[in-house]
Amino acid sequence: MNKVVLMGRLTKDPEVRYTQTNNTLVASFSLAVNRRFVRQGEERQADFINIVAWSKTGEFCSKYFKKGQQVGVIGRIQTRNWDDEQGQKHYITEVVAEEAYFADSKKDGNTSSNFENTFGNSVSANSEFSATSDDELPF
Repeated sequence: MNKVVLMGRLTKDPEVRYTQTNNTLVASFSLAVNRRFVRQGEERQADFINIVAWSKTGEFCSKYFKKGQQVGVIGRIQTRNWDDEQGQKHYITEVVAEEAYFADSKKDGNTSSNFENTFGNSVSANSEFSATSDDELPF
């Protein structure tokens, strides 16, 4: 089974392009996903994960997702490779987004430690998917 569930913050606005063959929309962006544990005396580490969203999911991401926003992505890992003009082989691993969600708490000033996420579950501030302050952003 190839299934990925991520929650992180966008490092920049999604980039949009269209395929040459059938003009399909493709949105690309990167998520900064905090690691679960922090070593004593060190800052929290984050992994920067490349995301690709196609068609309607890509359109949604490009229209509503902005740099710094916390989002959830469900998808699958995909690897691909290609040769450049000099004949050098390149490899990339990315997540193909099948579902994308807003994960920020509401902007109405509600600072409750619990909020309803897009999966319909209550998320507490001490859980793995807790709301993160801007001070903890890795970028």
